[in-house]
Amino acid sequence: MTDLDPDAAQAAIEHCYDQGWSDGLPLVPASRPLVDRFLATTSRAPEEVIGRLAQVDREVTVELAAINAAMAGCRPEYFPVVLAAWDALVRERATGGGGWQSTSGPAPLIVVNGPVRDELGFNKTGGVFGPGFRPNATVPRAIGLIVRNALGIHPHVFEQATQGLPGRWSICLAENEEDSPWEPLSVEAGLPAGTSAVSATLLRTCEFVDNRHTSDAEQLLADFADTISRTGAWIFRHASAGVVFCPEHAQLLAAAGFDRAKVRAWLAERCGRTVGDLADVGKDGMGDNGVRHASGERPDGFDLLLADGEPNHLLIAVAGARNAGISMVVRLFSDWSATAVPVEKKEPADD
Repeated sequence: MTDLDPDAAQAAIEHCYDQGWSDGLPLVPASRPLVDRFLATTSRAPEEVIGRLAQVDREVTVELAAINAAMAGCRPEYFPVVLAAWDALVRERATGGGGWQSTSGPAPLIVVNGPVRDELGFNKTGGVFGPGFRPNATVPRAIGLIVRNALGIHPHVFEQATQGLPGRWSICLAENEEDSPWEPLSVEAGLPAGTSAVSATLLRTCEFVDNRHTSDAEQLLADFADTISRTGAWIFRHASAGVVFCPEHAQLLAAAGFDRAKVRAWLAERCGRTVGDLADVGKDGMGDNGVRHASGERPDGFDLLLADGEPNHLLIAVAGARNAGISMVVRLFSDWSATAVPVEKKEPADD
């Protein structure tokens, strides 16, 4: 066994802290040989620009992404997933605007599909929103470090989150395709079945729905509609949401004839609140800019929360264990591009 020098390692970690590169947790020092192993997993040139944020006049290159993925604790073989996740987030309207700097401090939601889930050991079953699995933890952390170190979005500087989210840089899950009754999210987004791919968007928060009490599909969906419709989530005329169904809930719905499209249509017709309910919290008025405000002048009626039943307004995925009827509602920051990005599979170089 090679002798290790813990004092040297500690000094390197403290150096990273001193430079302001850390998100608060210890970083893996990114040596040149380590970064080169990351770059060897992709055919993209190190100097390729993969993202810009005009308002701060900063850009991201493949090499900067590799450095931050290394510091995040990723293994080199995770790097194609990091790049796919980053590319997926760049497609989102919110990330090119003020999403990274929003007062709500939104979190990326990263969903992994295809063979890469098992090849790299992504968690797709029990505790999928929680800790304990290196790829699920380090891939989103890499995204957070890229935003911090390449784009310069630091708390109390360019990041304006009023309170932020506890899971801002830790929400990465693999879809449980094996226990899902529906096609994978990436297939719905237009990619061929069996493709390793990543979908991603920004969300405001997560709220669980624990329903082990009914075997009636519409009663179950009504529980989700109630959670999705809470007034605290409304800012504009409409809002977007998502549901990560546990296998038990998804299978119950599918057995009753609900596919993804029917689930969306059912919820789109029923998610909302009366104008009276909205008046009680000062959100019954709607200005020309689409922002809600207190009015007290509108006749009572019913305001729909979801603009329609399209995928970009209601993302639906399946993940978690088959041990209880507990699913997660996610609050999308704006909407989802309804796309997926393939994970690059670089062929090994000839010897």
